[in-house]
Amino acid sequence: MTAAAPSAAQGSRGGRGPRPNPRHVAIIMDGNGRWAKKRFLPRAMGHKKGVEAVRALVRSLRDNPVEALTLYAFSTENWGRPADEIADLTALMKHFIRNDLDEIAEAGVRLKIVGDHSAFDEEAVALIDGAVTRTAGNTGTTLAIALNYGAQAEIVRAARAAAAEGEITEEAIARHLDTADMPPLDLLIRTSGEVRLSNFLLWQAAYAELYFTDVLWPDFTPAHFAEALDHFAGRERRYGGR
Repeated sequence: MTAAAPSAAQGSRGGRGPRPNPRHVAIIMDGNGRWAKKRFLPRAMGHKKGVEAVRALVRSLRDNPVEALTLYAFSTENWGRPADEIADLTALMKHFIRNDLDEIAEAGVRLKIVGDHSAFDEEAVALIDGAVTRTAGNTGTTLAIALNYGAQAEIVRAARAAAAEGEITEEAIARHLDTADMPPLDLLIRTSGEVRLSNFLLWQAAYAELYFTDVLWPDFTPAHFAEALDHFAGRERRYGGR
């Protein structure tokens, strides 16, 4: 069932006082292909508009600050897409790093990768590694990009690492997750009307609030993000205790 998002006027900007922002938000950025199809455009145009939505969202963090933002950019299953689409996605990723890294670094954002980005071509890997290194000392929002990421594989890796240390506990597994140095996940957003997690942050989402919207990712604006934060602020988080 799709969550009904309140308007901004119903949230903290409606006079209720400061809004308790989540510390860590994750987004499944879904709907690029459908956005393009509705406009009789090639899928590549949908992905390009999706990158523009990412750019606008990152810039908006100055007004809607969170400690960490994790974006599902490329799953392990995405390798099954046509080769030309994968090439388009990789080219867009390279373009984003080359054109936006200066602004991101100057804003104090720390870039992080979850997943195994070494599967991409040599040029892409070098650009990603350079961006992560350049921003490693920044103390603002951590922007984590999930690349070649699958949550089930992540949990298996973490469990194996915990077993190698001789301790298979929830705490031990959590220490070896890709997100171990990030705050607990508070809010997971999925766009485009789909209502599933698609192998994304399955462990981390155990007690996260889930927010689904029919808005296709290329149409998702900072105002939609603010509405999701307002919706989060209205939730009562009980963690199964009562």
